[in-house]
Order: sequence, then C-alpha cells, then structure tokens
Amino acid sequence: MGKLGRWTVAGRRSKAAAAFAVALLLLAAAAWWLQRSSVPAASEAPHALRPDDTALVAQGRQVYMAHCASCHGAQLQGQPNWRERGADGRLPAPPHDASGHTWHHPDELLFRITKLGVVRAAQLQDYQSSMPAYEGVLSDEQILAALSWIKAQWPADIRAKHDQLNDASSRR
Repeated sequence: MGKLGRWTVAGRRSKAAAAFAVALLLLAAAAWWLQRSSVPAASEAPHALRPDDTALVAQGRQVYMAHCASCHGAQLQGQPNWRERGADGRLPAPPHDASGHTWHHPDELLFRITKLGVVRAAQLQDYQSSMPAYEGVLSDEQILAALSWIKAQWPADIRAKHDQLNDASSRR
C-alpha cells in the first residue's frame, strides 16, 4: 500500500474517531440537560424564598408588619404557649424565628399555608386554625416577599438547614 492509501485509511479513522467523540459529547450534554430539567433546584421552584434579594426582603418586612406581626409578633416571637391549644381548641400563632417550626417546612408548603390557609394547604378536613388564607388579600409576590423576609431573619445555620430541606423536598 502506498503513502496515499495509508493516509486515506488514517484519515477515515480520525474522521470516525472525531464523529464518535462529537456524538459522545452530544449524548452527555443531552443527559445533563434532561437530568437538570427533570429535577428543579430549589432556586428554580416557583415559590422559592429569596432571603438575599434586598428589595424583596424590604417589601416583605412591610407586608409582614402589616399582615402578620399582629399574631406572629414583630420580632417573630409568636404567641405565648404556642404549642398548647387555647380554650377555643386552636393553637396560638407559632414563632417564625429559629425557635419555631417554620423552617421545618419547605418553601412551597410555607407559600401554600400563607396563601390558602392551613386547612386547605395541608388538606385537613376537620382541623380548626386561626391562620387566615391570604389569597385575594396579598399577591403571590407579596406572600413570597413576607416569607423571604422571615427567612432573612434566621441565623445562617437555620437557613442552611432550611435550604437542605428544600433540596430534599425537590427530589421527591
């Protein structure tokens, strides 16, 4: 076989290897895209809290003070004895600070509780709650702002735990 024949064979091999490499790269990119799009990150969730968005948090403080502080407290402290039912059989408003259980719930549930009220959000038929539904009172953006302000008040370790909870709930 002459020089020309060897180059032709070598050229075909290198073109085949290049085509194979491109196909592998496209396959890997497609797999990455499918995996990423099938499991949204917490930050891509429609009601993901944004405690680092200063404009949203400032709006959230105003919304919280106007609509939430009367029950949950201006310092997020909640009502006294919030774990014990009152004479009416209802639980007092819980704190939203690190001592409460707010950060034990993923963003989406917090949003639904605020918008729809506890009974509808948790689909509890016979549960009595003093928590009003803010649907029709506050916009989705205002609810998100108030919840983002609450999260912005938590210590870094509580925020990190809440982020982990959101990550885990988005994988379900």
